[in-house]
Amino acid sequence: MRLKGKTAAVTGAGSGIGKACALRLAQEGANVLAIDLDGASAEKTAEQIRKAGGTADAAPADISEKEAVMAVAEKAEKCFRPLDIWVNCAGISVIQPFLAEDSEQVWDQTMRVNLKGTFLCCQAAVKGMLGHGGSIINFSSQSGKKGTNQYAAYCASKFGIRGLTQSIATEFAEENIRVNCICPGVILTPMWDKQVNDYAKKKHITPEEVMPRFKENIPLGRLCTYQDVTNLVLFLASEDSEYMTGQSLNLTGGACTY
Repeated sequence: MRLKGKTAAVTGAGSGIGKACALRLAQEGANVLAIDLDGASAEKTAEQIRKAGGTADAAPADISEKEAVMAVAEKAEKCFRPLDIWVNCAGISVIQPFLAEDSEQVWDQTMRVNLKGTFLCCQAAVKGMLGHGGSIINFSSQSGKKGTNQYAAYCASKFGIRGLTQSIATEFAEENIRVNCICPGVILTPMWDKQVNDYAKKKHITPEEVMPRFKENIPLGRLCTYQDVTNLVLFLASEDSEYMTGQSLNLTGGACTY
């Protein structure tokens, strides 16, 4: 087990990428705190880990609230030991025309969760890693490398996460705190399932045509999977990546090469 005895906090751990990351880190021996706005979903993830023989606890939290973030960081250290790994998966995404009437509300909410939430979680993670080091793994997106239409708020937030990652990595490198981010392409997650119809409407195609259309633009010919993501998360969480920090790593099947 590559992470035996390590303590890992994962946001968005109630479903999708966050849940997959929590399960994989636990399989590799980490003690996991599953964090999610939906506390019941986070507890289900923690229970699944425990049933598999791992060690886990759960905590409900709105990551855009500083007090809530600091509380879950304290819980992680109290339940297990000082933080070694923090994975920021929580996020939201809305497909919306730039001039939509409620665009300002969508902008504010997206920035509050995706960018401010990641900022606050990184602050908590750094505080918990001072003195012994650790690995922070943020999630940007292919849309954090190239802007796409009707995704203004989401793209801006994900570009911001890349800059945040680089800044923190530079500031705390001497403390042996590594900070990297992953930029995945399209993954079939619960969040994406909710957007298929909106995307189809935007492109003037049927919902059934959406995924084949995406695959046409991916050189490797398939969508990103949870396994692809968790393989990279495990690498960044482990000592195998001890000389890597401040990086934004594409996981797009060749669709994004810059």
